[in-house]
Amino acid sequence: MNIVKATRRFEEWLGQHLTLVKPDLRLKHQHMAASPFPFLRATFYRWIQIWPEVCPELSRAPRVLAVGDLHVENFGTWRDIEGRLVWGVNDFDEAANLSYANDLVRLATSAIIAVDEGHLSLKAKVGCTAILDGYRQSLEQHGCPFVLAEKNQWLREAATGELRVHFWERMDSLPVVRAHIPSSAREAIEHFLPEPGLTYRTVKRVAGLGSLGHVRLVAIAECHGSKIAREAKAMRPSAVYWEREVDEPADIQYQVIITHAVRCPDPFAQMRGHWIVRRLAPYCSRIELNLLASNRDELRLLFAMGWETANIHLGSGNAPKEIRRHLGTLKADWLLSAARKMEKAVNEDFRAWKKSGEAER
Repeated sequence: MNIVKATRRFEEWLGQHLTLVKPDLRLKHQHMAASPFPFLRATFYRWIQIWPEVCPELSRAPRVLAVGDLHVENFGTWRDIEGRLVWGVNDFDEAANLSYANDLVRLATSAIIAVDEGHLSLKAKVGCTAILDGYRQSLEQHGCPFVLAEKNQWLREAATGELRVHFWERMDSLPVVRAHIPSSAREAIEHFLPEPGLTYRTVKRVAGLGSLGHVRLVAIAECHGSKIAREAKAMRPSAVYWEREVDEPADIQYQVIITHAVRCPDPFAQMRGHWIVRRLAPYCSRIELNLLASNRDELRLLFAMGWETANIHLGSGNAPKEIRRHLGTLKADWLLSAARKMEKAVNEDFRAWKKSGEAER
């Protein structure tokens, strides 16, 4: 099955699980033709289809409740229940039981592609080493979240290098939703507003790449002299269940994975029915590479991403013991080798997608 056929079949499946926003889906197709990095971000369904073929032994490695769609731009900041700024994995839409190696190889592949496109300036080999070193050390030390307070000042400076002063201007420019808003979405949003009966306007937000085509609704309100925002995004089962051709997919694993991980969770990020609701604010959002401070320590950053990946995997019971044992059987350059193979496969699919002309339809 080629990338065009896979995309059509996946989107047919997607339409069975949620209401598709067709203009956003067309925009996704255009982004997929822009370069390999956005293509990778937008096509986890294709990754999970070819991953067992390209890396068969790694795909059978010990399983964890994994992020699935992990990449170098799937990290962000939020406020925990104490109001502290926290950094970590920002999106668990594709969470599913997978080989632990899936997350590591996908993260490393995204880093290599980011290097190729000039988003990162380090060498692929040292980048992979940093990711794996962070992962191993986090497993050995039983993990620790990245609270950007007394410690981790370097990461706070990197993550907040861009002041995001135009955040509310962008929010205010979003189009007001004129169509019917599902009552389940209203209930989900209003549950997390700071007080009942608060007047708000509902706008449409276009964001992300893998979830382009999902309904995203944002409530913006004035509360005690300042603005607040809550987003509800329509959710569906992980693409893993599409690839496995499961007739009745398992429940969405978003809440499960953030509950069990080594984490200081965002109290405003929760599943409500089939909606994931979260607070949006200048420092409560995903961070793109171009928003990181220009003087960032990239090796240290990739080490932190590897460490945070283990923070997530540590939530899977006894799996870390099996992972450490399995890691001991692998060659020193296994992560670089696997990431290079997946990079080649992603690039081949990207070229095929661009050549097909599907982005223009």
